Amino acid sequence: MSMIGEYLRVTASELQRAIQDPDWALHFAEDVQDTEERSEPAPTEARRFSTSKTWDMLGFLLTRADFPVDVIHGEEPFAENEDWGYGPPRYLRAERVRLAARALRAITYDQLVRGVSPADLTTADVYPLAGAYPLGWDEPGALERGRHRYDGLTHFFEAAAAAEDAMLLWLD
Repeated sequence: MSMIGEYLRVTASELQRAIQDPDWALHFAEDVQDTEERSEPAPTEARRFSTSKTWDMLGFLLTRADFPVDVIHGEEPFAENEDWGYGPPRYLRAERVRLAARALRAITYDQLVRGVSPADLTTADVYPLAGAYPLGWDEPGALERGRHRYDGLTHFFEAAAAAEDAMLLWLD
């Protein structure tokens, strides 16, 4: 089984309901996922987004860049006794989503990977490790694995910020 980074855009009222009723939030997230898997909306139109297995790589790169928002794990806990796959979900309030959207737009993927080698990812034990993924970090093009997901994440956060949405985040 793989660890997948998951995101769900929520309105202010949906966020409050999620905090008060985590079971509702999980079912809501699953319903959105089921719907969007059939329609495959672009990140700018989607309510749900996944960084797939690149979540840890992106986290490593963003941490190196002193990124101001934890867009990989979220910042505020809720449903702390729940397990949405690999632990409890977290969330970002709308103002943190706006800050993240501005910061994501301000740094390109090329800037993030500048000065990073595949060996840096291996040394830092960035998921997925070679045994968990068909290709190790030392394979040609390994640093390119995150580009498409980073671009999608940027568009997803920009759309959420424009709508004044908050965000639920978890690893599944």
